[in-house]
Amino acid sequence: MVTSSRTVRIRRLVLDVLKPHQPRVDVLAHAIAELHGVESVNIIRTETDSSTEGINVTIVGDNLIFDEIQETLRDYGSSVHSVDEVVAGEKIIESVLLPDEEK
Repeated sequence: MVTSSRTVRIRRLVLDVLKPHQPRVDVLAHAIAELHGVESVNIIRTETDSSTEGINVTIVGDNLIFDEIQETLRDYGSSVHSVDEVVAGEKIIESVLLPDEEK
């Protein structure tokens, strides 16, 4: 395990989340956006069935606290299926396609 004296901040999280139909995604986005350190939230619905919706939640900020975000999602009846991306450090590095991934 690496130990460091500096604080590393989480800048972006991309979460795969399962939520009930209610609350609406705008209500959920507003609740997340109200959290300390959150600058913006983007939610995209990926699946819908009779009682739930699959959504991808992208959160950008200067010091995101995963536990607070997860707790807020739980308060609204949602659960994190997976953490699909984490960006930490001083700058956000955008994803780059490798030569074998380019289309």
